[in-house]
Amino acid sequence: MSDLNKIPVTVITGFLGAGKTTLIRHLMQNPQGKRLAVVVNEFGTAGVDGEILKSCADENCPAENIMELANGCICCTVADDFIPTIEQLMNLPEKPDHIVIETSGLALPKPLLKAFDWPAIRSRITVDGVVALADAEAVAKGQFATDLDAVQAQREADEGIDHETPLSELFKDQISCADIILLSKADLAGEEGLDKARAMIEAEAPRKLPILSMSEGVIDPRVILGLEAAAEDDLDARPSHHEHHHHHDDDHDHSHDDFDTIVVEMGEVSDPQVLQDAIVKLARERNILRVKGYVAVEGKPMRMLVQAVGERLRAQYDQPWGAQARKTVLVVIAEHDNIDAEAIRAELGA
Repeated sequence: MSDLNKIPVTVITGFLGAGKTTLIRHLMQNPQGKRLAVVVNEFGTAGVDGEILKSCADENCPAENIMELANGCICCTVADDFIPTIEQLMNLPEKPDHIVIETSGLALPKPLLKAFDWPAIRSRITVDGVVALADAEAVAKGQFATDLDAVQAQREADEGIDHETPLSELFKDQISCADIILLSKADLAGEEGLDKARAMIEAEAPRKLPILSMSEGVIDPRVILGLEAAAEDDLDARPSHHEHHHHHDDDHDHSHDDFDTIVVEMGEVSDPQVLQDAIVKLARERNILRVKGYVAVEGKPMRMLVQAVGERLRAQYDQPWGAQARKTVLVVIAEHDNIDAEAIRAELGA
């Protein structure tokens, strides 16, 4: 099966209280025309998150598309819980277009990514991206989570967790596995807190990652869904220590003002590597978050699909051009202030 038939899965990590459920509610209310399914793995909270999300169910994400895994951490119950749940979702009469997984705040993300390699599901789903949430105010204070007692209580409630893992290492793992970091509760942290939190995360991250701030779980879904990171093929680049709101109001429209998109069109490209290097440079020097699109490469009958999230870039020849006009079209997404259309076009050689 080609990638086109695989259901994309977004994994959302982050400590207890970082705002994962609030973010998922926002995605459910703004699904970008996609039929969503949600898997919640939060034990020790008596299914609260699942109940909250079920109360928001609608035609885009009906209640039967919301599943809970409450018998412990996903990574320890892969065969018994996780795989059958994913199979159940994929066998629904109306298959979801996109699956969102909310991991337990204490889960190590990497074993979960490895689970996507299981033969039963590998050909049918792909990890679209790993989004790590961090409570900006707590991180700025060096705490990782606002309510450390609640985090500790949750650790003790789950047998499957390695209780020896210091929170700082767990935090580091969540960051190094991520494609994009969201600093939640930005309104509470203030500018100074955000700068501090950003600096701490940059110090922990294995490479430059897009770090965005948000309040009330409101962020443009285009920025975090459709990353096409294929994280399951890319585990080596994700180092780990452990290889074991407001309801439906008008708020959500404002989330689209912070980001700008430009479309860069040009003719055929003689050296695709030069273009790929230019895209990575845009991420590094101009804080470009996402570049996606297709490239016409001179002398190649296939078009090249390009996807970049921050500095991580994937390119593959996906299909023959056929009757389509051979031209290069790239969509560039960044925070409003980082979009300088002329400079970006010049760097890409357009």
